[in-house]
Amino acid sequence: MAFADRLDLGLTLTIGGTAHAIPSADVLAFELDLHGWGHEGRVEFRVLDETGHGGQKQDKLLADFLKPDLAEVALELKAVHSDTATKPTFTSLKVKGLVQEKSLTEEAVAQAKGAGITYRHYTVRFVDPARLLWTQHYPCVLYTQKTLQNVLDAHKGDKIALANDWAAQLDKTLPLIFLGLAPESGASFYDWAIWFTHTRNGVLAYDYTSQGYQFRATKDATGTPITLRAADVDRVSVVFPEVARHDVAILNAAAESPKNQAITNAQAVTGVRQDVLLRTDIADDVQARVTLETARLKVRGLEVELDWNRFPAVAFAPGALVKLPDTAGWKAAGVPATEDFRVRRMSLRAEPLPVEEGEIPAGGDASGPGPGGDEPVRRPKPESRFLISFTTRLEKKAEAHVDLPPFTTPVYPRFVEGLIVSEVGEKKDETWQAYTDEATSLDSYKVKLPLFANQIVQVPFNANLQPGHFYFPAYKGARVLVALDFLRAWLKRNLDWRAGARLPSDGQGVHLLVGKTTTSGTSMRHFYEDNKPLWRLQRTNESDTEKVELKEGNLLILVKEESA
Repeated sequence: MAFADRLDLGLTLTIGGTAHAIPSADVLAFELDLHGWGHEGRVEFRVLDETGHGGQKQDKLLADFLKPDLAEVALELKAVHSDTATKPTFTSLKVKGLVQEKSLTEEAVAQAKGAGITYRHYTVRFVDPARLLWTQHYPCVLYTQKTLQNVLDAHKGDKIALANDWAAQLDKTLPLIFLGLAPESGASFYDWAIWFTHTRNGVLAYDYTSQGYQFRATKDATGTPITLRAADVDRVSVVFPEVARHDVAILNAAAESPKNQAITNAQAVTGVRQDVLLRTDIADDVQARVTLETARLKVRGLEVELDWNRFPAVAFAPGALVKLPDTAGWKAAGVPATEDFRVRRMSLRAEPLPVEEGEIPAGGDASGPGPGGDEPVRRPKPESRFLISFTTRLEKKAEAHVDLPPFTTPVYPRFVEGLIVSEVGEKKDETWQAYTDEATSLDSYKVKLPLFANQIVQVPFNANLQPGHFYFPAYKGARVLVALDFLRAWLKRNLDWRAGARLPSDGQGVHLLVGKTTTSGTSMRHFYEDNKPLWRLQRTNESDTEKVELKEGNLLILVKEESA
């Protein structure tokens, strides 16, 4: 239902550091969709310019508006009530965002007397800062021994404020954090942040007081609830969101420690479930996933939607706690009148009302002549009259479901090249080394990644693509392809031949080369000489050589030591 109401409205457009205040009477219309995680909006306004027709009033916004500079919008709304028994203390709804799209239309108006005037009709669409900036941000960067809070701080820039409260996830130092975001995959840094919050059962909250964000472990339940006035609300609807009808099962595919653990849902339909597949040798990782998925399996409670007949004197925003009026008209079936609710979403639309007799149009000159050039018109009041549609969705204070914006899941893994690290032997020795984790007793390689400032990551020390009866660990300095996931990495394959291992193509040979160097090791090769097969086994240790060779009609066994 739409209603007519007056609003005390403030609008400021800041472009390139220059603030342009738009008078309330010049605002034509606006829309706001406010969520607990952010917002989007549109505002239309007019600016008078008489300079093209010899007048004095100038549009000082135009020059900056035409620039591609980043623009910021600050919109403030306050009720104007005069019919309440006790005059309330009016509070404002404040929304700040970054301009996503803008347009302008120019219209000329002729007057019966005096110079013509020109109105410019401006429209700006805006969103919360992270939604604008992070959706264009696709970093491909590796962090080692950092926290996720470090990562967020590194990418927030100077337009995004963060005040997080999620120590269990954000403050833990991790061996590896990889953001491999590519525009062609469709997942931006914004998508990554929402995906991470969703998969870890967290909360992204936008604070309309500080105009900043919080990544939280749970929803904020502090503060004194605002009691809503029954007279301000036209209609109350009770909404019952979709209920989860599935169970969950955690499956660990590790051959030595398989597990299939069910997580039951009292509202599930028999046979409907969601399976989560893992492959890990660490029992604690399995239990952590069981705990996470148990917490994520939530049955949503009822919600209350309010349609308003006027803008409330005590303004609020998503995240605020409110209490429904305790009157007979509000005691609908299933709605606990004594329970506290949280504002989950607000939708506000405002269009201009027809101009009343004796008033000038929005943006008009209060000191100019009247329509016929005879009588001066009456100056409009600071507040503006609008035809308003205003709805609010409430959830119970204890509601565990987390509302998040849609997101695209990041694509992993991404592949980069690395060099195997080994601290065994001298620098020139092509040795291998397994590093044992004290907490898990699992072995790993260390791999240096030149692209990312030679940071070192650890990958599983296993047979990889080789069958188990071959034991050929990757050697120091070997060029390898590394698969990078969000929080882990592994060897995909080897990328080069070891020095001295490759044979000439005309001999069609194959070669097995083992040992520390080409002068301290063992070589076994098979190749063709004069189109006849030849097999050679040779051990070398500096000047000492032992060789066994088989070729057509010949067996050679040689032991020799070269003189110094």
